[in-house]
Amino acid sequence: MNFGNFGCTELLMVLVIVLVLFGARRVPEIGASIGKGIREFKRNISDVDRQIREPERESRVADRLSAGDVTATPVDEESRPEPKRLLR
Repeated sequence: MNFGNFGCTELLMVLVIVLVLFGARRVPEIGASIGKGIREFKRNISDVDRQIREPERESRVADRLSAGDVTATPVDEESRPEPKRLLR
């Protein structure tokens, strides 16, 4: 197992230093807070992506409605079920 210039020995030393500095009780809390931060970051990225794509969808529906397509209806984000996630 080689992480760039870090070997197993160097990685083990870093983990021991972190354990000594923060203690056995704080390490899981730090890991959990990092995980929450990563999830929040991914959620914000998907929200920005949705906001970028949403005006395109609305303009396409408006174009179809102006062309006389009565089946074109705007889709609400809230009415769609949330997709299933494989990993959490």
